[in-house]
Amino acid sequence: MFIDKVKVYTKGGDGGDGMVAFRREKYVPKGGPAGGDGGRGADVIFEVDEGLRTLMDFRYQRHFKAPRGQHGMSKNQHGKNAEPMVVKVPPGTVVKDAETEEVIADLTTHGQRSIIAKAGRGGRGNTRFATPANPAPEISEKGEPGQEREIVMELKLLADVGLVGFPSVGKSTLLSVVSSAKPKIAEYHFTTIVPNLGVVETGDGRTFVLADLPGLIEGAHEGVGLGHQFLRHIERTRVIVHVVDMSGVEGRNPYEDYVTINKELEQYNLRLMERPQIIVANKMDIPESEENLKEFKSKLPEDVQVFPISAFTQQGLRELLFAVADKIETTPEFPLHEEEDTSVHRVIYKHEEQGRDFELTRDPDGIFVIGGPKIERLFKMTDFTRDDSVKRFAKQLRSYGVDDALRERGAENGDTVRIMEYEFEFVD
Repeated sequence: MFIDKVKVYTKGGDGGDGMVAFRREKYVPKGGPAGGDGGRGADVIFEVDEGLRTLMDFRYQRHFKAPRGQHGMSKNQHGKNAEPMVVKVPPGTVVKDAETEEVIADLTTHGQRSIIAKAGRGGRGNTRFATPANPAPEISEKGEPGQEREIVMELKLLADVGLVGFPSVGKSTLLSVVSSAKPKIAEYHFTTIVPNLGVVETGDGRTFVLADLPGLIEGAHEGVGLGHQFLRHIERTRVIVHVVDMSGVEGRNPYEDYVTINKELEQYNLRLMERPQIIVANKMDIPESEENLKEFKSKLPEDVQVFPISAFTQQGLRELLFAVADKIETTPEFPLHEEEDTSVHRVIYKHEEQGRDFELTRDPDGIFVIGGPKIERLFKMTDFTRDDSVKRFAKQLRSYGVDDALRERGAENGDTVRIMEYEFEFVD
């Protein structure tokens, strides 16, 4: 089975907790704090493996949770950093954030790596908090939570040439006779429901990768038929070979087929029309094809070349393959996603109003709810089993302006304040 789109959950490893400890060696009076820091968690890293062809493995494993860092220890021993979690993916994988649809990584070459979910740093031990005013602090941090996100992985084939055209125009047959690929071939529509790849040799030492892609129909850009499942794979191809059934035996007009397919490519992604297109008139072994080809050419501009072939009898294939190979040599690769120009460095200063580091709302039951990534991260890294850590947390909230915001909203002594699933009492 060919799997080319999956949704998975990833989570970077949490950092290890810092430790509260003190030196207690003999003959060392007032030894002071000796709690070590926690180790950094593991990143979730995707790495390209050219031996993979589909996203099949991700159909069965959809959760990737990296290990956390080791906790800090006494005698100022720091916890060990966790080893990265490396996940193998096939070349041509595009990784997007499921919520924002932002492209996180476009993985194309063997060995290429990208961090998908970042790890949390280790919490600091009490040695880090020692000051002249407080030389023996009982404060430590818990490890920072690792980044967690749901991602969508799409596989877009790395083929030099893509065959497009209506179903049953002979694309699979063409691929089978010019390469050693063995696609399923039959006389009904949508024989090809998964892309097939084949390596083509032209006879003069040149080679290229040809993809037979599932047949297009009208409305494909909106998902009709195999729709986006097909169009996703043509985005990476450098040259498009447009196969047209010139026999008209199925009652369709060859020129109308040609126009319809191009319209679908244009409506899916305008950049597809920037790629050079080679028009192939197939099934020329059928008597009606010659007359249809004359009519077809009369509707095209004079400078547009059409290659008449018969994939069945292998007529005209040599000239076609040479033309395709020549076109590939003169066509640069098309970047799938626009990359920023790093040759010119500019700094843009924008005036933006400083927003709060938190969100404050009030539930119908009267409870004040404090949220926001910064507050939640601080909360998760606080050790509430120690009074000094609790006091530090309260002081940090005050520095963020949480106390003032609560007073503005009418909070009074004894009112309940909730952070995540925990509730506190407001003391003015």
